[in-house]
Amino acid sequence: MSDITTAFSDEVVTNAFTKLVSVPGLDGSIALVTLDNGFDHTKPSTFGPGGLAKFDAALDEAFAANPVAIAVTGKPFIFAVGADLNGVPNIKTKDEALQIGQLGHKVFRRLRESTVPTFAFINGAALGGGLEVGLHSHYRTVAENAAALGLPEAFLGLVPGWGGTQLLPNIIGASNAVTVVIENALNQNRVLKPQQALDLGIADALFGGADFLEQSLAWAAQVVKGEITPARPEIDRGQAWDDAIARAKGIVAGKTNNFAPGPVAAVELLELAKSTDITDSASLDKAFAAEDEALSTLLVKDELRAGLYAFDLVQKRAKRPAGAPDKSLARKISGVGIVGAGLMASQLALLFVRQLKVPVILTDIDQERIDKGVGYVHGEIDKLLGKKRLSPDAANRLKALVSGSINKSAFAKTDFVIEAVFENLDVKKKVFAEVEEFVSADTILATNTSSLSITKMAADLKHPERVVGFHFFNPVAVLPLLEVVKGEKTDDATLATAFATAKTLKKSAVLSADLPGFVFNRLVTRASNEIISAIDEGTPFDVADGAVGELGMPMSPLTLLALVGPAVALHTAETLAEAYPERFKDSAGFRALVEAKKPGVWTYGPEGQVVDPEVAALWPQGDSPSTAEQVLERTRNAIADEIKIMLDEGVVAAAEDIDLCLLLGGGFGFWNGGITPYLDRSGASEAATGQRFLAPGVASV
Repeated sequence: MSDITTAFSDEVVTNAFTKLVSVPGLDGSIALVTLDNGFDHTKPSTFGPGGLAKFDAALDEAFAANPVAIAVTGKPFIFAVGADLNGVPNIKTKDEALQIGQLGHKVFRRLRESTVPTFAFINGAALGGGLEVGLHSHYRTVAENAAALGLPEAFLGLVPGWGGTQLLPNIIGASNAVTVVIENALNQNRVLKPQQALDLGIADALFGGADFLEQSLAWAAQVVKGEITPARPEIDRGQAWDDAIARAKGIVAGKTNNFAPGPVAAVELLELAKSTDITDSASLDKAFAAEDEALSTLLVKDELRAGLYAFDLVQKRAKRPAGAPDKSLARKISGVGIVGAGLMASQLALLFVRQLKVPVILTDIDQERIDKGVGYVHGEIDKLLGKKRLSPDAANRLKALVSGSINKSAFAKTDFVIEAVFENLDVKKKVFAEVEEFVSADTILATNTSSLSITKMAADLKHPERVVGFHFFNPVAVLPLLEVVKGEKTDDATLATAFATAKTLKKSAVLSADLPGFVFNRLVTRASNEIISAIDEGTPFDVADGAVGELGMPMSPLTLLALVGPAVALHTAETLAEAYPERFKDSAGFRALVEAKKPGVWTYGPEGQVVDPEVAALWPQGDSPSTAEQVLERTRNAIADEIKIMLDEGVVAAAEDIDLCLLLGGGFGFWNGGITPYLDRSGASEAATGQRFLAPGVASV
């Protein structure tokens, strides 16, 4: 048997320190174990083999002291955030993976099976294995200022494997556990606030951050003395449990098409927990063995490695965009102008005013549109006030910063103007020419175009060097990607300001060259082109649309088409067909759909999703249908081909940036690492290009 510590040779070991604490009114001491890796809160404490061994030794010391209770807490602002994921890529065998699961169970369950009361004083962030330490403890307190609590494993492609799937539903009920383990994890890794943890029953008591430890110790003393008995809900093991599992299966199918092994395994374990008695050691043996088996299987899957690669891209590469100029070149933004007052422009106005807190001026072709745009922003601010996400004072200040003007001369005092008008090159050129008459020479002119040439847009201006692509994704408030596009003459100061502004807006920016469709739309259009071509040839709509679920798109191509709007999608397709006619084909059926002003292919009735009969009638189809497998193969080969061409053209710096765009711009599956690890794994990369996009081991076992 190989030694698991070898895989974790670079572990930042979390120490565990035991001290005996006297509490007034309590006969005997509480043994307090503090988890601390020796760094500040910016490097949270995690558990690798070394950290688990230190925790085990600290518990030896605690039990040996014959205390009246044992409590576990963390360093300032951090309780613990789970397993040390840095060692995972070095795990090569299922045997090694099994050891890490078993070791965590062996150490943590000492708290659950202790004959003296055990407490978790959750003073800060508690995620994954950190929260599982709490679940093994008999009682839990949480600090009001704890940053985040949750079990995010399914998001990464794992399961809560140190007791979470078995203990949580048996502590808070199956439905609440599904919310935490499945629903929150698969909704962009949503976490719990301390009050939510209390309301769900994860925590027994909530205390202020300033004297949290003192209050927790005093409360623990009352529990030990029998003065307080924390309420424990009756767990419904009947229909309610089955209903919760059905809901979990629905969420996983909806979010991942069941192609992500982690969430599927997590649901199976939550289902198993219905028969687990967490007060019985033999029952726990069986339950934890199932967790060990699931964890060890997942740890050596390519999907997990792709998920960790994706997580690393989002956490690290997104924060240091490839190709961004030195941030010291960025100019300060003290006022923003927005050309257009439609829905997209109004969403942009709300984002800019909330994050930059500077005056934002909307302009449009008539006062009615302007009033509607400003009204939308004010209305959204009022909603935030109603949800108590803004104070009345802050809401009033933000509303006062948003105004409208029919005259672009109002932009004279702005230093960043973004247009969000109709996707037509001549219209956008005219807008910028008008704006340039009123703004200073270094005011940035940004365009929210999704596919048009920045270089052509800037060609006739006095200062083309200050024009930059600033492409947001819809809905603006939700999707974190921003494609920053460098025109032929865009200068470094403009680019640096664009990247700095993106960061202030809390968006992740990726630099793209000025080529049609940039990154996201070019790839998604190439994929959609294959689906539509298959339909043109005679493939049934549902077969073509349902064939590509394993690509990891958050919705099927024809559903996405309806969301984006067929006219918008056709415009992007036309732009790309003009540039690359050998790869992007025209479709008479798709064009007929747009001309008929149909909102999409599908209609929804009592029988569910069906093809709109009017669409079926107007869309000419051939007599050469493909199977679902053939549609999948041609689509992934086309995507691989397009990525290779984009990399050769220098659209982005590396394949990693393509994955980042698909993850952040369209919610592509983490279990596929975006797309290139999946294309490598499926063989499509080599079939289409003759080589892999990533070196073996980068996002694979």
